[in-house]
Amino acid sequence: MDNERLSLDVLLDIIHGKKVIELRELCDTYEPIDVAEVADEISDAADLLFIFKTVKSDFTAELFAYLNAPQQQKLINLFTDKQLMELIQNSYTDDIVDFLMDMPANLVSRILDISDKNMRADINNLLNYKEGTAGSIMTTECVILPNNFTVADALARIRKVGRDKETITTSFIVDEKRLLVGTVGIDDLIYAEPEVKVIDIMNPDVITTTVTADQEAVAQAFKRYDLNVMPVLNDDKRIIGIVTIDDVMDVIDQEASEDILKMAAIAPLEDSYTNSSAVTLAKKSIPWLLVLMVLGAFGSIILNRFEHAFEQVVILSAFIPVLMDTGGNAGNQSSTLVTRGIALNEIEKKDFGHVIFKELRVALLVGLGVAAFSFLWIFFEIGTGILVYNTGSAPFSGPWFIAISKIAGLVSMTLFCAILISKLVGGALPLLAVVLKKDPAVMSSPFVTTIVDVSSLLIYFFLSSFVFQLF
Repeated sequence: MDNERLSLDVLLDIIHGKKVIELRELCDTYEPIDVAEVADEISDAADLLFIFKTVKSDFTAELFAYLNAPQQQKLINLFTDKQLMELIQNSYTDDIVDFLMDMPANLVSRILDISDKNMRADINNLLNYKEGTAGSIMTTECVILPNNFTVADALARIRKVGRDKETITTSFIVDEKRLLVGTVGIDDLIYAEPEVKVIDIMNPDVITTTVTADQEAVAQAFKRYDLNVMPVLNDDKRIIGIVTIDDVMDVIDQEASEDILKMAAIAPLEDSYTNSSAVTLAKKSIPWLLVLMVLGAFGSIILNRFEHAFEQVVILSAFIPVLMDTGGNAGNQSSTLVTRGIALNEIEKKDFGHVIFKELRVALLVGLGVAAFSFLWIFFEIGTGILVYNTGSAPFSGPWFIAISKIAGLVSMTLFCAILISKLVGGALPLLAVVLKKDPAVMSSPFVTTIVDVSSLLIYFFLSSFVFQLF
């Protein structure tokens, strides 16, 4: 493959010039996904159609699977029934289902109408599985071998049907009731004697999943057991499809993107960022911002109630941003670590007490370290004039040190308490989400920051009232 990225101008020049040979050579040079990235930028559907009329069908079928939904829809509207049938015949069922999910009902009906009976049954079967489950990401294109086959029989079956299957690396052995009894690799078949029974060389220890299993759990199983393919069983324990590593990579990407958005207080997007309109992005952002704004209003209430404290000791207001930011950052550190641990199955509900105890120990160490540094840093800031504070005493005199010590001690004590609370809250909220059967990412950064901000202000003014006798 050429390392140089394909350019839109080059592709359009070939299309507009009707340079058939150059287009075919280009598609031999680049992978379908590389061509799709550029083809997504083509505005004229007729230019897209030229590629599908010119290039071999097995390449265009894969190219179509990588195109974004609007481009796919444009093409389907232009395809004749013959072209559409050719596309379907060269596509894997799970890829067909993926783009059908984003298509209008009339286009879905058209595709189902021209599909043959078996393909239509497979598509309808997959479309009926709940989104986010193993059933929704599986494909039915796999090699299934009866347990009474010999190696010669197995290789003959693979030669006959394997070209249209998602993978031939692993074949699945079933008994007369279609119950999965094992798997056999293509290398084992190649090196075995022709008359040997496949049941004698198969691997009986197979990691499986069910159609209703969460896709994230399937992805975790792939990582845990270093799998390339996993059979999917129905309620009767019969194999009905497989999940492959490329499906799992898509799931990992999808789940990671969803968690990142939730941790930033944005509802998950149905499409990519570039294909989402400004209105869509705004709709995803506004609800969360309004919720957090209402929660953040408690901070405004606290500031309003303690307004007179600023009038008596003006310098108190200078440290509010530091207190809120440090507390929020400390809480986000904990929530991110715990959320990631939950996502990797390192942390479960039973670990709640262990996590909280560990976060308490971390908070004590971090709080003491930050508080000690803060105490010295405030002396440095005021002593060098970075912060202006008139104590009414000569600089560096005894009364001056006492006055600065009050401020430094107050801020350091507040930071210690804020970090203690924030790390406990940051560690507890994702676990609470698990207990409530919610996504831990929802309980992360924004909520932690808002809760800690309010707590920090309360602690700050509560301690101030004792140190400066404000009440």
